[in-house]
Amino acid sequence: MEDKIQQFKELINQSNNIVFFGGAGVSTESGIPDFRSKDGLYNQKYKYPPEEILSHSFFMSYTDEFFKFYKEKMNSLKYEPNVTHIKLAKLEKEGKLKAVITQNIDGLHQKAGSKNVYELHGSVLRNYCMKCNKFYDAEYVFNSDSIPKCSCGGIIKPDVVLYEESLNEETLKNSIIAIQNADMMIVAGTSLTVYPASGLINYFRGRNLVLINKDSTPYDNRANLVINESLGKVFKEI
Repeated sequence: MEDKIQQFKELINQSNNIVFFGGAGVSTESGIPDFRSKDGLYNQKYKYPPEEILSHSFFMSYTDEFFKFYKEKMNSLKYEPNVTHIKLAKLEKEGKLKAVITQNIDGLHQKAGSKNVYELHGSVLRNYCMKCNKFYDAEYVFNSDSIPKCSCGGIIKPDVVLYEESLNEETLKNSIIAIQNADMMIVAGTSLTVYPASGLINYFRGRNLVLINKDSTPYDNRANLVINESLGKVFKEI
C-alpha cells in the first residue's frame, strides 16, 4: 500500500491540471453517513423508504414528512472537514488542483477552503422560496418549526437535487469542461454506480486516472492506479 501511495504522490507532482471527483466516501470520515453501505441511510428503517422520501413527488405530496427526515438526516452544519477536504483545498491553493466535482451536498469542501467546487447534487447551504425565489441559509431551514416558510408565505426548498429532478445543466457543463482539460483525474469515495454523475469519468482524456475507494468499482480496469484504502490514510500522506 505504501508503494501505491508513493506512486500517487509522484503522479500529483507530475501533474498541473488535476480534477477531483468525489462521492459520499469523502465525507464519511467527518462522521456524515453515506447512503448505500451496510450502515448507510438506505439500509435503515423509516416510515417510508429514504429513496422515496428524497424524491420530488414525495417532497410535493408529503412536505412535512420530507422535512422531518431532511432535518434529522441531512444537517451537515455540525460536521467539520476531514484531512481529504483539507488536503484538496491545499492542492488548489498551490495551483495544481483546478476543480472539485462532488456528489455531496454538505458544503465541507468550501468549509475547508476549496473555491472551485461543482456540486452535482446541490447543497444544503442554499435554500430558496418556491414562490418568490428569496434565498435562505441552512440555519434558517434546519432550525425552523415543521415546514420552513418564506416571509411571503411560500415553502422554502433546499437547493438539492432530489430523485426525479435533473442535474443543473450549468454545473454539469462546467464539470465536463474541467474533466476534459485535466491531465490527472482523482476519483475517490464513490462506487461509480449512480448515473449520470458516474458517467462523467468517460470525458477524461488525460494521462493519469486514479481511483481511491475501499471497494472495487466498474472502472478499475481503466485506471492507471487503484488504491483500495480509506481516503484519510491516503490523503494524510499527500
